[in-house]
Amino acid sequence: MAVKDVRPGIRNEEGIALVLDILKQQFGDRLQTGQAFREQHAHTTTYLPAQLPDGVVFVESAEDVKAVVKACARHRVPVIPFGTGSSLEGQINAPNGGISIDFTRMNRVLHVNAEDLDVVVEPGVTREQLNTELRATGLFFPIDPGANASIGGMTATRASGTNAVRYGTMKDNVLALTVVTAEGEEIRTAQRARKSSAGYDLTRLFVGSEGTLGVITSVTLRLQGTPEKIGGGVCAFPSVKAACDAVIMTIQMGIPVARIELLDEMQIRACNAYSGLSYAEKPTLFLEFHGTEETVALQSAQFSEIAGECGGECFSFTQNADERNRLWKARHDAYWASRALAPHLNGLSTDVCVPISRLADCVVATQEDIAEHGFLAPIVGHAGDGNFHVLILFDDKDPQDVARAEAFVGRLNTRALSMGGTCTGEHGIGQGKMSFLEQELGSAVDLMRAIKKSLDPDNIFNPGKIFPQTI
Repeated sequence: MAVKDVRPGIRNEEGIALVLDILKQQFGDRLQTGQAFREQHAHTTTYLPAQLPDGVVFVESAEDVKAVVKACARHRVPVIPFGTGSSLEGQINAPNGGISIDFTRMNRVLHVNAEDLDVVVEPGVTREQLNTELRATGLFFPIDPGANASIGGMTATRASGTNAVRYGTMKDNVLALTVVTAEGEEIRTAQRARKSSAGYDLTRLFVGSEGTLGVITSVTLRLQGTPEKIGGGVCAFPSVKAACDAVIMTIQMGIPVARIELLDEMQIRACNAYSGLSYAEKPTLFLEFHGTEETVALQSAQFSEIAGECGGECFSFTQNADERNRLWKARHDAYWASRALAPHLNGLSTDVCVPISRLADCVVATQEDIAEHGFLAPIVGHAGDGNFHVLILFDDKDPQDVARAEAFVGRLNTRALSMGGTCTGEHGIGQGKMSFLEQELGSAVDLMRAIKKSLDPDNIFNPGKIFPQTI
């Protein structure tokens, strides 16, 4: 992550003026150009500076999206999709200006196919809204990135979260998309069938493309049956290595754990202070098991044995929903608990992902780096898939402190890559991690550029994201 990568692009002033006039005639007061609206549709979630669009269109249908894209394509004006604005790497900024397409009014659940365990939704549906509407069907959508993000945004950033160890990420749970292309036409990437050998896998091409290849207008998702029972547990360990050893053994034994989260000592200390808890200030695993009453009890007993072998202390387990929620309170409040360690400082949230066999090495080396440079930087990880997040607390008004924080992020990413990992497991590239993508993938980035050039020759779709603008 680096402020230097958030650069202004070349503005097409004449085209922007023409498009604003066209859209005003088409959408009336559903086009907003006021400062407050524009500020709300630029980056606000980290210290990266906001780059405002020139207008915001509140679309209500795929036809609206097509109309916006056609106008923008005709006059070479950027289009930036906007879901809830919870992205962390500058994905919704408008470095070249342009039009933000707000999907909050395209929030309908279109078709629930309960027998097939799938659902078709508009991109503005949020994950909490979807699960509320699915409650009566006995089904649920398992991907939980923490924030109440939109399904369109989660698809665009290939989101995952705490349930990924059992249910996978968005790439595993999106069956099909409809997408508006640079010609302003809507295409379907696949049907609802669970598998297909028909041509290129266009669905996977658009999942994770961060709005740079087209604008998503509907998403077909896999669903899961709501578990009969959910059990939760917490267990402290003498070291990060001991906790990670327990995670590896759990995965290797095939225990179908739904969530297995790692909180380091600093994070536990923050959670205790913020939430009035009394957990031992040691590396701690938070777990959740899904199944029947018998299978959940069996899974927890199996984990308890593993924890004991790895030096785990006082494994606490419950199937009672209220008690489970209390057990998980520390994990759910982790971000705000971390910010409360130093309320006068800003927070830079960053993530990497490594093979789980290297998770302990990477976390320990990162803790040593944090201590050496005197940071307040709690760590929380989705330990089951080797992904962890660091929240660095720093003074974003002090250029030297910003430089120290960015240098730390650089070392963290280099460390993860050296261990066979990736510069981002969840947050995406956006503007903030462009400098690490080529380090990770080398000449494959040139192929990405070629795909972008082919599908978006005039660079209207979310320019300045994933890689610096050169087309």
